Amino acid sequence: MSDASLIDELPGELLMWVLIISELLVFGAGMVAFMGVRLTDPAGFAEAQSHLHRTGAAFNTAVLVTSGYLAAQALQWRQVARRGVARLALIGAAFLGVVFLVIKGVEYADKAAQGISYESHPFFLFYYLLTGFHAAHVLAGVGILLLVTWRDDPRNIEAGAQFWHMVDLVWIMLFPVVYLLG
Repeated sequence: MSDASLIDELPGELLMWVLIISELLVFGAGMVAFMGVRLTDPAGFAEAQSHLHRTGAAFNTAVLVTSGYLAAQALQWRQVARRGVARLALIGAAFLGVVFLVIKGVEYADKAAQGISYESHPFFLFYYLLTGFHAAHVLAGVGILLLVTWRDDPRNIEAGAQFWHMVDLVWIMLFPVVYLLG
């Protein structure tokens, strides 16, 4: 099998894969740096981590996984000519993205009320960088999902779902690293 046919076999858009891989590398580098710095102060990181909302973050994980399921289903429904159902699934996926952002915003507001900022401890510098960068991707993903709801060609939905699944995957990696590892 030639390289060209491997690329032809790749589902979705090649440029979206390039974007996804580059984003995963950026997030991966951030998480490696986070874990490396954690090694220098495990007790301080554990104490700082105790201020996080693990239950809210776990709920947010379920929210994003459900949203990813709806995005995947939207593509399947659109391919079998259930356009209205596909659009509702995309709107539902986008809505759940907004729910994620609201929950994350509540957590950020709680940190601010406690006087916790990115300057409080290196843990919080990484926490805000990683989760904030992810939240920016969630916001972009919500916009993409709404755009492909309007321009609901199956190729567009597939590209939007590709991006949204990258957002899911990043959170599934961030959640245990930031919220659970001690």
